[in-house]
Amino acid sequence: MDGTGEARVALWKKSKWVRFVITFAIAVLGGFVFQLIHMPIPWLLGSMVFLVIGSRLFKGITLYWPGQVRDTGMVIIGYTLGLSFTLSTLTQIGLQLPTMILFTSLLLLCAGAIAYLISKLSGIPFPTVLMGSIPGGLSQMITLAEEVKGIDITVVTFLQVSRLMMIIFCVPLLIFSPLFHVSGSHSAVAAAASGSAGFVTLSPHIWVFAAVCVLSAFIAKKIKLPTAFLLGPMIGTILLNLTGYEGHALPPVVLSLSQLMIGGYIGLLLDLESLKYKAKIVLLAILSGVLLIGVSMGLSLLLTRMHDITIVTAFLGLSPGGMDQMALIAKEVNGDLSIVTCYQLFRTFFIFFAVPPLLKAVFRSMLKGKEFTN
Repeated sequence: MDGTGEARVALWKKSKWVRFVITFAIAVLGGFVFQLIHMPIPWLLGSMVFLVIGSRLFKGITLYWPGQVRDTGMVIIGYTLGLSFTLSTLTQIGLQLPTMILFTSLLLLCAGAIAYLISKLSGIPFPTVLMGSIPGGLSQMITLAEEVKGIDITVVTFLQVSRLMMIIFCVPLLIFSPLFHVSGSHSAVAAAASGSAGFVTLSPHIWVFAAVCVLSAFIAKKIKLPTAFLLGPMIGTILLNLTGYEGHALPPVVLSLSQLMIGGYIGLLLDLESLKYKAKIVLLAILSGVLLIGVSMGLSLLLTRMHDITIVTAFLGLSPGGMDQMALIAKEVNGDLSIVTCYQLFRTFFIFFAVPPLLKAVFRSMLKGKEFTN
């Protein structure tokens, strides 16, 4: 190949559009394969797994997934979550607020204990492991890690992302295992029912909701709400829905597309190349994820004794994953979307507002203690 040809190939490989088309094709292939083998939430898990593998195989091309695509998927999920809220569910959630505070605190305390154990086993400083172990606070913890001296941001990012990916992959397998006695048949019936409605019943209401969702997303982004493209549309949909203006469930193909949009983004987050001591940290990340899932299962059993909710709803509400992914699973198994969302949402806000100042205070006291002993 001459110099001109090589330059064209190099330019072709650098093109964002070309890289995105290749990435999208790999993600779609993953979704189809996982659907064929009847995996739960196939378009989320399939796209995620295939892109993790694809990013290792295609060394000559840097795979690319625009953040705007993920944000669009989040808007779709936000609308779906908003539809599940009614006055009765909001009343029930208000009654469960003390329980939300209790179980969020217990989960975070257990996460801290697990971080201490992992720190002792690995020799990695406790503050780094702790910020990598806080469930559901990826962006907040990475931002905080940049502000605190002595924190290994690469390790924090890897622990957060690997925990998220592990939970997204393991929780659906657990939910559909004999442990929870969940059948996928009702999901298929629901999909068929909503599919028969199709796009026809959505019009003209969907355009009003679409405008509200997009506007709410940008307002939420402007005022710096956490996961703005999820929370904004969700809040906008709830408010419009409570006025009596009726919204309709989206067809299954749109929900599958939203899974793909989010799964593709998550699949490219994991970067093993910049990580030192890969094997040790990977094993410790798996151990941390397993322990967190175990803690969530134990707390969910306790929650079902305190409130009249199913074990599936309780487990998804307390699982240390992302709100959008847990909501997708809840919809798949007919869990109570509003309860799952509110428990996840409360933890998100708690982590966003309360955890960073608490961690800063703890780290300052630890540093003062070291200075005093020295």
